Amino acid sequence: MSEWVVLAIAMAAACVIVIAVVVLQQRRVGEDDDPSETPDVIEYMAMMIGVIYAIVLGLAISGVWEARNTAQDNAFNEAQALHEMSARAQVYPAAVRDQVRTDIDAYVTYVVDTEWPHMREHGALSPRGAELLGKVRHDVTTRVPQSDLESQTYQSMVDLVAEADEARNIRGQNTGPTMPGLVWFGLIAGAVVTVGMIFTLQIRRSARELLLAGAFSALIAFLLFLIWDFDDPFTRGLGVTTQPFLDLFPSLGLPR
Repeated sequence: MSEWVVLAIAMAAACVIVIAVVVLQQRRVGEDDDPSETPDVIEYMAMMIGVIYAIVLGLAISGVWEARNTAQDNAFNEAQALHEMSARAQVYPAAVRDQVRTDIDAYVTYVVDTEWPHMREHGALSPRGAELLGKVRHDVTTRVPQSDLESQTYQSMVDLVAEADEARNIRGQNTGPTMPGLVWFGLIAGAVVTVGMIFTLQIRRSARELLLAGAFSALIAFLLFLIWDFDDPFTRGLGVTTQPFLDLFPSLGLPR
């Protein structure tokens, strides 16, 4: 089932539950009930709870969004390092140059076609990816420079391999959810308390009040879904993509 379908169902369910509770609650209210008798302290508490929870939601969204952008930038750095290696291999003889570029292309193809889905399913990098990058490292580090130009290029090629390997390791560390379960408990409990404060203010069954209550609960559900989607940078719908590899290696014919 699509994540957006799940979101739509969650938002609709939040609206239905809140409205249903309001309707059932009002059926039990006596005719002598006066909603204007809501104590001022309850209104103040409801306002403060809403403000505090809004701050918590903002911090959570900011944190997962920053983690997602960092993971995307890291994927670009990995692709850029590999692209630069492929370009600098021009100084090598044809046989060596073709071998380096072939191994780089094989690694990029594997990352896009196989390793990315593997990360989504298993939450970890594939050992095969490490082997393919190891071949690239072997091509670069074991080549004895045969000219001044190769000598000048050697260290930069070694540094680029190390940069790609570091970016790959960081990608592996960023795989999986980033927020602890205790934080999720606080977010969900806060949502329940915040939405529950609606009923302490003696909401009535007018169309305007029901519409606002439903919209408010749907907004909370949407924000929680947004945090959940960004929480795992490589797995969910709005996560990190392989676009940097596709942009820098268009000649490989990788599916977009």
